[in-house]
Amino acid sequence: GIENYLPLFFDDTATLFDYLPKDTQLVTLGDIEKSARAHLQEVEHRYQDRRVDPLRPLLAPKELYLLIEELFAAFKPLPRYQMQMPTDGTEATKAVMIAASTLPDISANHKLKQPLLALQDYASSAKRMLFSAESEGRREALLELLAKIQLRPALFNHFDEFIQSDAKLGLIVSPLSRGCLLQISAKDGISIICETELFGHRISQQRRREKQRQISNDALIKNLAELKVGQPIVHLEHGVALYKGLVTLDTGGLVAEYLQLEYAGGDKLYVPVSSLHLISRYSVGADEDAHLNKLGNETWAKAKKKAIEKIRDVAAELLDVYARRQSRPGESCEIDEEEYAQFARGFPFEETVDQESAIIAVLADMQSPTAMDRLVCGDVGFGKTEVAMRAAFVAVNAGKQVVVLVPTTLLAQQHYENFKDRFADWPVVTEVMSRFRTAKEQTQVLQQLEEGKVDIVIGTHKLLQSEAKFENLGLLIIDEEHRFGVRQKEKIKALRANVDILTLTATPIPRTLNMAMSGMRDLSIIATPPAKRLAVKTFVRESDPATVREAILREILRGGQVYYLHNNVESIEKCAQGIIDLLPEARVVVAHGQMRERDLERVMSDFYHQRFNVLVCTTIIETGIDVPSANTIIIERADTFGLAQLHQLRGRVGRSHHQAYAYLMTPHPKRMTPDARKRLEAIDALEDLGAGFMLATQDLEIRGAGELLGDEQSGHISKIGFSLYMEMLEAAVKALKQGKEPSLAQMLNQQCEIELRIPALLPEAYVSDVNIRLSLYKRIAGCETEAALDELKVELIDRFGLLPEPTRNLMEMTLYKHEATRLGATKIEVHSKGGSIEFSHDHVIDPMFIIGLLQSQPQIYRMEGPNKLKFSLAAETSKDRLALVKLLLEQLSQHRLGDNK
Repeated sequence: GIENYLPLFFDDTATLFDYLPKDTQLVTLGDIEKSARAHLQEVEHRYQDRRVDPLRPLLAPKELYLLIEELFAAFKPLPRYQMQMPTDGTEATKAVMIAASTLPDISANHKLKQPLLALQDYASSAKRMLFSAESEGRREALLELLAKIQLRPALFNHFDEFIQSDAKLGLIVSPLSRGCLLQISAKDGISIICETELFGHRISQQRRREKQRQISNDALIKNLAELKVGQPIVHLEHGVALYKGLVTLDTGGLVAEYLQLEYAGGDKLYVPVSSLHLISRYSVGADEDAHLNKLGNETWAKAKKKAIEKIRDVAAELLDVYARRQSRPGESCEIDEEEYAQFARGFPFEETVDQESAIIAVLADMQSPTAMDRLVCGDVGFGKTEVAMRAAFVAVNAGKQVVVLVPTTLLAQQHYENFKDRFADWPVVTEVMSRFRTAKEQTQVLQQLEEGKVDIVIGTHKLLQSEAKFENLGLLIIDEEHRFGVRQKEKIKALRANVDILTLTATPIPRTLNMAMSGMRDLSIIATPPAKRLAVKTFVRESDPATVREAILREILRGGQVYYLHNNVESIEKCAQGIIDLLPEARVVVAHGQMRERDLERVMSDFYHQRFNVLVCTTIIETGIDVPSANTIIIERADTFGLAQLHQLRGRVGRSHHQAYAYLMTPHPKRMTPDARKRLEAIDALEDLGAGFMLATQDLEIRGAGELLGDEQSGHISKIGFSLYMEMLEAAVKALKQGKEPSLAQMLNQQCEIELRIPALLPEAYVSDVNIRLSLYKRIAGCETEAALDELKVELIDRFGLLPEPTRNLMEMTLYKHEATRLGATKIEVHSKGGSIEFSHDHVIDPMFIIGLLQSQPQIYRMEGPNKLKFSLAAETSKDRLALVKLLLEQLSQHRLGDNK
């Protein structure tokens, strides 16, 4: 509990050692004095280099860092373990010398009757063993396994407790991922054994997951959480306005929250949070400002009417395309559950929630008799390849051939190695077709493909050539479809006839994403990052040799590698020489697309095996090989790259659990276009894990959806906003699927308005963050069933505590609003002495039931006009009014048109 020792305020002269408990045990590794001296020299060098701006003076190093003498003075009173490999047999004073070495292979072999035989043999000779489990649940499972080989370790809270005990066997819970053999003295040695040593990389850890709410595809698009004050949004009935924040207003003693919108001419509109379904985000092109509407003006109504007419046509055509796709013949794949489960166990990590959903969806598509056409969208390193491998396994197991189409030779090589490794224990023949193969080898692969001797073939566009024939092609996997040219896409279209198609992408182009969201293609989003993955820290900086030197040096000093992207083949050698002059200690190598295939393959292999630590390269690495130890990327002239490309390049680093850095080097801001500045601002702001999809949707909103079905739609989209356009299109398609004419109410998402004159909001004291409140209001408004609301209630209680009464009111009213909308009611009002219900012309209530109410209870019910039913029923409290609405809706629901009475 270090928090118990923290003072109420921080002293600016204090150091870390002032906050440590007195009995803190210190572990040092290696030559601390040498490392500290090198670090201080580098800091001093940077200080001398950069103290040139008198307006922004820097603190001197001695003001920020301890001197070496001060550091060791702080070490002195603390008990210290000094870990290093002994070389001369001498021991440091007042420190324990610990030698660390790797453990022998004691992994479980599941092919043997006794899988833990190697561990059993090792235990007979080991002096002391300390097992480490990742969680309490894993600890219990490990105890059961060890008991089977007569090993019963004692339980300890931490490493030090075990060291001070006399126990030979111990077990702790810790986040350690690798074990080792610690030789503390000639007599005393401790083997620290983690689950990794026993079960390889596959730790079947079922971490106690918090119940993660599946983010639906549309929630990612329509989420208002990123909305900032001053941004344009669309109100369904009044048009485009500027969002001015959430305000709390007291209207006649009733406190409620409203969105404040500002229209052209400074007119203000206050929208209650219960009407959030009428609000959607609005994006404009990079070079234009939002064209605000004027309140009470006909312009918005006309634009909306034109868009609705066009949307009906597009929806009908979309449905036709969808129907043709659904009727297209395909072959369903039978899945051998036992063999599939065995293959799945070979995955060295635990599937994330999103990844599991994508796998389930793909397998369901493959079992369906309709040909699959699914887009799996997820950031680089989020596990799309594993989804593809599971699909490939199912196809091969069903006797089909699989083609994996990739944009670059380097990626083909990496996928080939990954697939070979993953299918090593299975009788599956995997081949690669790329320019790294000789003409003779390629001809041989083509012949084997035709004869059915190759199960999985991975390659570039060479696989689309006319000579490529297959015995029984069943699955086509396309990695980054947008990287292929027009001719290749035509060939892919020809293959779509009756083959399952799975497309993988990190940042889909607008047209692809638009087709996926309009129902022409199925979409799976992998937005959950793998465990222990950190977001890449992104810095947009003006080009400066000192920054480059510092960034490279920081990375190579921690044993990592650096990509330096210089996208000009003519001057790339000169650039590499400049880095050598700047950092003579760096091992620099060059790679670009105009090199001979063998040379490029050798360079990339050498970099992968860490023979070099700086790779000066072109965008050839954009979809290149995965190098886990490369965790810094420096991009020269970042202003010349597109948004998706910058995100893709940034994804080359941060593929392991180490913190990664991306430096986007630019010229002076005045020399950049406004467009480029906006792109760099977007990439800088969206550095979170899973940002690729959000960047793609931003791109989609900014550039328009592209030509959909050959019909230019961007004019209508720019007038009403992309989000609203897609909502209306979705509603129109849904109505047509049900064989109905799309009604205006459906397309405009018109919902029943409920006014009970009771407090219904998320109090600021309950959820203080404005953007989180806004996002939660939108989510509450989207809950159409009691089950969905209950799930959200659980989440709110977990995050913020028990629900206050206004929040309970809001959630109950939301449920009644959706039920009333389904019945065809447009407005419900309740006050202390009664209220009214208004119905639309296409309501579903049996008129005879209403007539019966009027005849049997005239003192309570009466009609006002053709559509409004008024009632006189006292309801003083919030509880009474909610109960009254519930009772009325239940009675109306029992008397729908067409229901059996």
